[in-house]
Amino acid sequence: MVPPALTWVTTGGEKPGNLAARTKADAPAMSENPVLTQPVVPIEPADTSCDDVVLVDDRDVAIGTMPKLRAHELGARHRALSVLVHDRQNRLLLHRRAEAKYHSGGLWTNTCCSHPRPGEEVQAAASRRLQEEMGIACALHPLFRMQYRVQVSDRLIESEFLHVFGGCHEGPPSPHPDEVSDWRWVSLPDIAADVERHPQHYTAWFQLFRRDHWQAIVDDAARDYAAP
Repeated sequence: MVPPALTWVTTGGEKPGNLAARTKADAPAMSENPVLTQPVVPIEPADTSCDDVVLVDDRDVAIGTMPKLRAHELGARHRALSVLVHDRQNRLLLHRRAEAKYHSGGLWTNTCCSHPRPGEEVQAAASRRLQEEMGIACALHPLFRMQYRVQVSDRLIESEFLHVFGGCHEGPPSPHPDEVSDWRWVSLPDIAADVERHPQHYTAWFQLFRRDHWQAIVDDAARDYAAP
């Protein structure tokens, strides 16, 4: 049985990995970038392509490890992380996954998505990958957890026990081009509307964030919102 406060979702329909290449015109609406008030921390990311992921049961108890690609080929459930960074203008930092990513290339999604290494604490891994992928160092806190299973390409399946963290940052990121092809600060209402209109432009897990956990994301951003 899935423990309380978790979501188990199986999705179908169009496979993000099969979508045609998208253009800049597909980008979500964006307002002006905020003035940089906190330094970004560019860092050369470690190559994670050969990393092992932590296999888990439906209560997030570790039961083994497996090479990352093999776990996605088999659809083996594993521990994962996502980060949603907002600013004080009620905007969320989205990024567009690099086209060369092993799945979901070219799709828009939340600020950072990755996996902890075996023996690595999940929140520490989230901070590490946020710096490596987006050049951002900010305090993170847990938002929610969920489980989902979805086919993301012809041969790859995401089956994740996902830990989602929130954080607040002011200023542009410094993304690594191997991970990120574009980025946008977008208001939460604009994101919600665009995901409803154009779900095919977004990763499968971000669509689930919008469907099942949006209020938690809105409430987290509201804590730091600076009213004009």
